[in-house]
Amino acid sequence: MKINVIGGELERKELDAYIKYAGEKYPGRQIRQLDIIIDGDFVDLKCYFSDTDFQRAFRSADYLVNDMNKLNDAKQSEFAQKQRHKAED
Repeated sequence: MKINVIGGELERKELDAYIKYAGEKYPGRQIRQLDIIIDGDFVDLKCYFSDTDFQRAFRSADYLVNDMNKLNDAKQSEFAQKQRHKAED
């Protein structure tokens, strides 16, 4: 992950805390770049994500997910019982 600190300097402990916060805020997404913008007493974080490779998408309650693990147990069970349709080439 590329880290840019703009408008000031941060100690390593603070930098690690912002990286951890961004990772927890966006679980399941790979952050390729994080801009930490310091403006006086305020700090803004700007995350840039890696593209997600959708090899298979599942439609659930009008949401598309690329990994069944992101769904709760009931939705996973529902999908397991559905009839599968092959994509045409």
